[in-house]
Amino acid sequence: MAVYLDPPLWPAHGTVFSHLVSDTSIEELHAFAEAAGIPERAFDGDHYDVPERRYQDLLSAGAIPVEARILVRKLIASGLRIPARERSKALTVPLLERWNSTLPGHEELGFELLERWGEGHRKYHSRTHLLAVLEALDLLTGPALTPRPVTLAAWFHDAVYEGIAGHDEEQSATLAEDRLAIAGLPKAVVDEVARLVRLTSTHSPEPGDHAGALLCDADLSILGAEPAAYARYLSAVRQDYAHVSDADFAAGRASVVRQLLALDPLFHSERAKGLWLDAARRNLAAELS
Repeated sequence: MAVYLDPPLWPAHGTVFSHLVSDTSIEELHAFAEAAGIPERAFDGDHYDVPERRYQDLLSAGAIPVEARILVRKLIASGLRIPARERSKALTVPLLERWNSTLPGHEELGFELLERWGEGHRKYHSRTHLLAVLEALDLLTGPALTPRPVTLAAWFHDAVYEGIAGHDEEQSATLAEDRLAIAGLPKAVVDEVARLVRLTSTHSPEPGDHAGALLCDADLSILGAEPAAYARYLSAVRQDYAHVSDADFAAGRASVVRQLLALDPLFHSERAKGLWLDAARRNLAAELS
């Protein structure tokens, strides 16, 4: 097990930065950073961005200096590297293209939503999650075939995110009602989008609610991810709740996992069940144990 640090070569915010990585686990990396006084907001999925002034401190704390190309190789070899398409900061253009195809002529609203999804305190509930939900909808219905209210609900469903269950969904639904009414959408469409956003607080659509089932299935698709992706999801969720103590988070998360396992059905469409159900049950049961 080792933590590596490349030279401070990467310019941003009036200084240059190094990258801090582990060749073993994200948990090891977080522990090292916490002990060294590196704030969690400096974490970017698989590494910490650290300013030049901390370089010698981190070497003294035990980080191993390596060239940037060697650091990248070690991160790739560890299996911890996140692909570029999964990095929130890299998704502005592809997400804006999707927005413009969904609600053309309202680019300003698209930028507002992207700014919200890109807020610095978000780790899991970020642009990567937004894109994952939109892509999951593509898998369930076929590209460009998802009903527009469902796609709009995906864009709005975590547009307000403060880490308060129920409150976030309500505030996001209210935001959708306000912004889509200003955009001139029919009241029936606005009401449907808001209804769907509120539904993501329970993920329990009524029988026959096809639109609700689509959104809920897509929102929970991460549960059926491969083990490495699921581990990244868990790490990001923990960071979203960094303000909560370990004991309180463990208790709260266990309650959430039990609620998910108790959902019957967990996924609603046959397509979603085939894609994610078995893996989701394994992931959730393993996490709870």
